[in-house]
Amino acid sequence: MFSSASDVFTQITDVKESPAALFACRLLGVGWEKIRTGILVSKHCILKRMEDSSKEEYRIQSFDMETQKLLKTALKDPGSVDLEKVSNVIVDQSLKDQVFSKEAGRICFTIVQAEAKQSSSSVFRRNLLNRLQQEFKAREDTRKKSTQEWVCLVSFICNIFDYLKVNNMPMMALLHPVYDCLFRLAQPDALKNEEEVDCLVLQLHRIGEQLEKMNLQRMDELFCLLRDGFLLQDGLSSLGRLLLLEILEFRAGGWTLSETAQKYYYSEVTD
Repeated sequence: MFSSASDVFTQITDVKESPAALFACRLLGVGWEKIRTGILVSKHCILKRMEDSSKEEYRIQSFDMETQKLLKTALKDPGSVDLEKVSNVIVDQSLKDQVFSKEAGRICFTIVQAEAKQSSSSVFRRNLLNRLQQEFKAREDTRKKSTQEWVCLVSFICNIFDYLKVNNMPMMALLHPVYDCLFRLAQPDALKNEEEVDCLVLQLHRIGEQLEKMNLQRMDELFCLLRDGFLLQDGLSSLGRLLLLEILEFRAGGWTLSETAQKYYYSEVTD
């Protein structure tokens, strides 16, 4: 037996037509040479994705001068600006800019804290959640219109879930919308799209453990979909399949990777 899921693929890359290779190929319905080549290429792709993510940085200076002034004022003196306008600016930009969608939670958290300190009110948070509810209801139309806008929306909602807390706990109002977005990313048509798989895996790395603690049953159901997709679904790319394998092993290890698995997925390939 294999001690981890990645052991199956280690056997494939090391031994041609071994029993392990033939077993995995029958499960996946593809030839072993295709998988072996795909794994090597996919490792390089994951490394490049990590390197690119580490370089991502978003600055308010990317906005026009008027919007810069609005946001900077909201961060320091939220009571003096139109907070509904501020929330709309942040959401609009998050849907267009994938880097910003991953970082906007910090800005929103800062504004929420500043408003609470200044007036003990929550006007900004209320407007932000109202706008998020609108975007969530229209999520399927958004996905049909633009995959990029869809994954930006998911990233933003998950980012807000991660940053905005009530009594140091994630907001329950966002729990099921977040899960619903992740379940949509786990559907067969989405698993064939590397951009959606990448988004799904990134969100689970970031907030998976929090989500599991708040609703274990839905997390179990989600990972049943991911497991079945990895083992049974046709049409997955090599990178998509490797990303699914990694997240399956990540959760199985208690939301962490062993040193061996870390090296397997994220070390340079010398073969």
